[in-house]
Amino acid sequence: MKELWTTVLYQPLINALFGLYMVTGNLGVAIIGLTIGIRFLMMPLTLPSMKSAQKMKDLAPELAKLKKKWGHDKEKMAKAQMDFYKERGVNPASGCLPQIVQIIVLLAMFQAFRNGLNLEGTEAVSKINESLYSFLQLPSDFSFNLKFLYLNLAEPDLIKIGAISIPGLFLTGSAIFQFISAKLMMPKAEKDVKIAKKTEEKKDDMMAAMQKQSLFLMPLSTLFIGYSFPSGLVLYWFVFSVFNTIQQLVLKKVGSKK
Repeated sequence: MKELWTTVLYQPLINALFGLYMVTGNLGVAIIGLTIGIRFLMMPLTLPSMKSAQKMKDLAPELAKLKKKWGHDKEKMAKAQMDFYKERGVNPASGCLPQIVQIIVLLAMFQAFRNGLNLEGTEAVSKINESLYSFLQLPSDFSFNLKFLYLNLAEPDLIKIGAISIPGLFLTGSAIFQFISAKLMMPKAEKDVKIAKKTEEKKDDMMAAMQKQSLFLMPLSTLFIGYSFPSGLVLYWFVFSVFNTIQQLVLKKVGSKK
């Protein structure tokens, strides 16, 4: 399993990172280029998922009517939902696989940055050369230029104000775009809460409230985790989130014209 992880994910990513750095001479630009490349490669997975999510959002008012009609009967509601999804050609679980893939890639990127951004001394260079293809082997005195704008890409994106460290621009921007992305793909949570309150069971009420709270879960998680992540990874997540939001806006605009 470890060999599969290394061969399929980690090794290609770290070689792509070093290769782009050699071409551009700028690590920040290399990270941005790598992120956009990964996003394009993932399009066959993400686009169908986004289209399905957008369709789910558009169908939310009709689904709300079903909840209002059958909310008192759990079995009939489940059947009505399944029939509704089948009739409209929607798979509610279609977004799971792309999300899992994104998390796996993020973990591989974290490993690549953790190993690739700490090249000090011949021992570190020798270790990283074990993962690089022959045409990208590094000289023993190699070291990255870790500066990009105000960032040191090996350290967290934090701005110090006296004794307090606050999230930097890219970390804050990542959280903001995470929120926008979640908002674009989510039906009106307020409507679901109102409808759920009219049902006899409290399960729908709780699920609607959880749906609303999930808008803030990922952005807050991004801020929390980003405090300890190297800003190179934060830059990756920022560009990834911006690209994701742009895709969603384009799909929404195209869908509204149909």
